[in-house]
Amino acid sequence: QVQLVESGGGLVQPGGSLRLSCAASGSIFSIPFMGWYRQAPGKQRELVAGIFSGGSTNYADSVKGRFTITSDNAKNAVYLQMNSLKPEDTAVYYCNQRARTTGWGPSSDYWGQGTQVTVSS
Repeated sequence: QVQLVESGGGLVQPGGSLRLSCAASGSIFSIPFMGWYRQAPGKQRELVAGIFSGGSTNYADSVKGRFTITSDNAKNAVYLQMNSLKPEDTAVYYCNQRARTTGWGPSSDYWGQGTQVTVSS
């Protein structure tokens, strides 16, 4: 079983910064993809940023140039540096890791517990 633990959310003023962290534990063979999603009240969960094991990244248009996703494959960890935060970034942020627990089986999606990010003055 794979478990994800997130940290780093909180309350920040507009223009401020936060860094989210997510570490996976358990029986992991490989992690082809790691990502951060968010869900605001009354809205669908959306992909904010993703990083593939080869290092390529993708971002939602709304966060390009402000957010940066990085990973530490040795630690099975993924990070999201959020700068120039706006009130519309307020949401619960969820870590996602698409992991294989064996070398021959398919990958499965694992989710963190979610962390609240609130941007308000």
